[in-house]
Amino acid sequence: MKKGHPYDRVRLVVTPALKSKQEEFLLLGYGEVSIDQIWEYLVKKKWRKPKEDAPLHLIVNDILSLNVSEYMHYATIEAFKQSSNSVEDVRELLKDL
Repeated sequence: MKKGHPYDRVRLVVTPALKSKQEEFLLLGYGEVSIDQIWEYLVKKKWRKPKEDAPLHLIVNDILSLNVSEYMHYATIEAFKQSSNSVEDVRELLKDL
């Protein structure tokens, strides 16, 4: 069973900050970024080594201080990883033919 991230406990509480960040992305022309994608970035990159007792204001600060270029760099790398996996899957299928 996969254990959740320690900050998942405050996800509902920080939703307004996530929504605000999503709206900022929209204003800057990045309309397809979801709240879930922003949260995933924070969990995987910014909060890789979370503090169990992190105060709420630090978590909100991390959300609101997220730089669009940081997120886009992460999203680009993730897209390349997924396309790389897809190419490998196709090669495996072709090998079986």
